[in-house]
Amino acid sequence: MGFLSSITSLFSSNTSEATTTAEEAASEAYNGFIITPAPIAEGGQFRVAATITKGEDETLQTHQFIRSDLVVSRDECIEITIRKAKMTVDQLADSLFN
Repeated sequence: MGFLSSITSLFSSNTSEATTTAEEAASEAYNGFIITPAPIAEGGQFRVAATITKGEDETLQTHQFIRSDLVVSRDECIEITIRKAKMTVDQLADSLFN
């Protein structure tokens, strides 16, 4: 591979390499909700995503939280995910599940 090809490959994305699976991180309780970050790997970056739940057993409610933000570092993505999920809980509370 030539030098220019190497540089070009750094800045181009190959959709066949994108992984759409989400690997969950440690859950965090917040105002009666449970936030479980699950960054989605996409082309060498991570998409902000999580599961927000409330309740148990028959009363369990779940919301899949996916945003357009892409972050290079998985750990940074988890931090951003938790921050954005908390803002969403603060703004929408129980209407999040409607």
